[in-house]
Amino acid sequence: MNLHVTASPHVHSELTTARIMRDVLIALAPAALWAVVAFGANALLLMAVSVLAAVGTEYAVQRLTHRPVTVNDLSAAVTGLLVAMNVPASAPWWLVVVGSFFAIAIVKQCFGGLGHNFMNPALAARAMLLACWPSRMSGSAFTAPTFWSGVDAVSSATPLDLLKKGLVGDLPDVGSLLLGNIGGCLGEVSAVCLLLGLAYLLIRRVISWRIPVIYVATVAVMTFLFGGLDVMRTGVHLLSGGLLLGAIFMATDYTTSPLTAAGQVIFAVGCGVLTATIRLWGGYPEGVSYSILLMNVATPLIDRWVKPHVFGVERRRGKHA
Repeated sequence: MNLHVTASPHVHSELTTARIMRDVLIALAPAALWAVVAFGANALLLMAVSVLAAVGTEYAVQRLTHRPVTVNDLSAAVTGLLVAMNVPASAPWWLVVVGSFFAIAIVKQCFGGLGHNFMNPALAARAMLLACWPSRMSGSAFTAPTFWSGVDAVSSATPLDLLKKGLVGDLPDVGSLLLGNIGGCLGEVSAVCLLLGLAYLLIRRVISWRIPVIYVATVAVMTFLFGGLDVMRTGVHLLSGGLLLGAIFMATDYTTSPLTAAGQVIFAVGCGVLTATIRLWGGYPEGVSYSILLMNVATPLIDRWVKPHVFGVERRRGKHA
């Protein structure tokens, strides 16, 4: 299956869905491996169960609806892994099963499968799980990495929770933020691993730099200007929570992000403004999921606003006949 995601004329490409998804899985590998090292066996269990649930759900739904089975394109595996990366290490196994089922069966397959869903399935699943089981998805559910603590689990507030409560003195240092010595979801705790994934995707030309870089830069500017002109606070906003995970792996989703360069800039700025607004003035310490989902819904309008000139067709002047 060749992907053509621009206005005509189209250029043939050897890039396939399976190859793209394989590269995404490779890019996620450092963060996934670090989650297992830091949090222990339960992290591996959650990721394995979530991927199996996502792939199994896609296979079952496509067989039941008599559609071609497309589990070999690895898109369901990517969704399952991202669902697991968006839950804390203390989450029960059934939570990721419910999340993966919702992501695949409801958000993806009910709208026609890959390429037809109007919002990112993994983020939609996270929002659903947070609404249904908030205590398991936030607050005391977060645990400090066992690699650092040396014990099975330690209850730990996330850096964003500390910022929200004004406990600036309890914030971790930059080294802890970069390496993962903080509480959080499986895919949130190591900025270095996520940045390695970004570098791989850029080198492989799977994604453009525009969305992740402009998204993060917008959050940086807003949190600095309206967060007290404090470099440390801004660093916490950038290196903790789901910002890097969302900006690199979910905001860049081909289906739910704009097609043109101009559209991607608008999309990224919108994600950044919404994320910073929710974090600084909203009721939640985190805002990445809802920000990307809202901009996913706005993507068709953005594409319409920045629709490129069709090759070979003259622009009409004046009023249409």
